[in-house]
Amino acid sequence: MGTMAEGPHLAVVGAGPAGLAAALAAAARGVRVTLVDSAAEAGGQFYRQPAAALGARRPQALHHQWRTWERLRDGLTAHVARGRITHLSDHHVWFVEGQSDGFTVHALRGPEQEQSVAVRADAVLLATGGYEKVLPFPGWTLPGVVTAGGAQAMLKGGLVLPGRTAVVAGTGPLLMPVAVGLAAAGAGVAALVESAGARDFAGHARTLAAHPAKLAEGARYAAELARHRVRIKAHHTVVAAHGSNRVEAVTVAALDGDGRVWPGTERRIACDTLAVGHGMLPHTDLAEALGCRLDGPGVAVDDEQRTDVPGVWAAGETTGIGGAVLSLAEGRIAGLSIAARLNSRTPEAGSYEAAVKARTGLREFFAVLDTVYAPPAHWTEQVADDTVVCRCEEVPASAIREAAGELGAGDVRTVKLLTRAGMGWCQGRMCGPAVAGLAGCEFQPSRRPFARPVPLGVLAGTDFDRHHTDSTDSTDSTEEGSS
Repeated sequence: MGTMAEGPHLAVVGAGPAGLAAALAAAARGVRVTLVDSAAEAGGQFYRQPAAALGARRPQALHHQWRTWERLRDGLTAHVARGRITHLSDHHVWFVEGQSDGFTVHALRGPEQEQSVAVRADAVLLATGGYEKVLPFPGWTLPGVVTAGGAQAMLKGGLVLPGRTAVVAGTGPLLMPVAVGLAAAGAGVAALVESAGARDFAGHARTLAAHPAKLAEGARYAAELARHRVRIKAHHTVVAAHGSNRVEAVTVAALDGDGRVWPGTERRIACDTLAVGHGMLPHTDLAEALGCRLDGPGVAVDDEQRTDVPGVWAAGETTGIGGAVLSLAEGRIAGLSIAARLNSRTPEAGSYEAAVKARTGLREFFAVLDTVYAPPAHWTEQVADDTVVCRCEEVPASAIREAAGELGAGDVRTVKLLTRAGMGWCQGRMCGPAVAGLAGCEFQPSRRPFARPVPLGVLAGTDFDRHHTDSTDSTDSTEEGSS
């Protein structure tokens, strides 16, 4: 890889809407950018593309806001061609090291993830997105039960249907597009089961009405569901999934005003797929390892998207869940701020006035959705004692209840030490919120030094805190990190 022109250097972690918007804004103002992303193609989960080898004739059919994606994609291609952006795809960042003279981003490369690449930078933007929250229920570990986002990823990235007859369930704004996507691709969608109901929205009419485009989007999805004859069961929940070798049916029930299952309302629906999700949580591992403060579940940022660690910015879902349009606004603000600050200037507020306005309104809108789409208050009552909660370590609900009740564990970490829940491969990402809910304590992401599993050989060969001369180099010095 040829060395880029000299000048300030920014490392962007994550090539979703926020990372792309920031990279393009900074590169257009003379900043050298290295975009480090774990996927084979840019776009993140929102703009996930089918592999070229699949020969999708109309990939845009799987997306709305396709024109926005084309603008981002073409902008990235142009900046890469001019040498302003280096795009390191299939690079999985496991640690960001802060040093007196900047930062080093450490990433594992390629499918084997056995070789680490180091990227030196003057500033870092964390645009690491979010991950799905799924709460357990009897039968949730059966084959055929997938996360709502997982079903969407299969559809967008693999042109694959998870099954023939699906039930989409849980809570949150992701469920409607997932149900529409499955139905449009030819799956039978037997029901959309949403725990929120009309009355949950009633007290928020003014904030919601201030976002006609968002309401129109929801109305379009509702019309599509009606066209495909998908039954919407609002204020309902999945009680259990049934089947021997894979899911064959689900039992759903209505919720009462307190969020408890209403006895006698249970109905069984035949299906071979259950796509389930209970909202999203921000990915904060890298930020926490750097010492960035959190604000609730997300990374705390100021008006310019700066964290409280000098030289580190954050944008998109890592600062709080709010969808692609909010991520684009935050990314643009961060990119313009970084370009100015790296050149010892204060950013001109006028340069991102529209983005700030969009950010303010959308944050208000998504704060309302967060309240409306909270999981049912008494969801833990549906979790049987023998229901596996931590799948990695096969820990049942009874062990977690015993740790909290009889052994007095008052936080997720103590429950983990007593039961091994959260010690497995996913490091509690799947089960953390469920363990906290069952133990009756607050869910806090567990701070860990590295954002993903790292081979010991890589750790042994990583020379931390040394001075790097170029924008990228590899820990085993055999080749340069290049895209």
